[in-house]
Amino acid sequence: MALTGTLLCYILIFMDDRFFDNWATQVRKGMLEFCILNTIRGKSLYGYDIVRTLRDIDGLVIGEGTIYPILSRLKREGLVGTTIKESREGPPRKYYELTDSGQAMLNKMIAYWRIIKIGTETVIKEQNNEGT
Repeated sequence: MALTGTLLCYILIFMDDRFFDNWATQVRKGMLEFCILNTIRGKSLYGYDIVRTLRDIDGLVIGEGTIYPILSRLKREGLVGTTIKESREGPPRKYYELTDSGQAMLNKMIAYWRIIKIGTETVIKEQNNEGT
């Protein structure tokens, strides 16, 4: 069975979108822990405040259902500590802060991010220069 040109283009566009969507999802997943740790660096934040802060980052596309499991895992790993504080607006709230191990890990992550960022920007710049 032969495909029409229109159908073939549609399939290729759809496959391309699926590839991009999968790639973008993987990038977001890889960045979430990094962004969460950076968000609470030097302060103690209520979980929902973390969600609100990260929602403002273009392209991150996160919700509470994404953040809380990651916070729990970071706590199990010893990178994040929690404290319960009374709230004037309802029940007590759980606040998250970096542990010493969490700060050390974040420092490593930042150093690695800088290396990756410089490397990828160099590749992109080189490719742009070759195309002009």
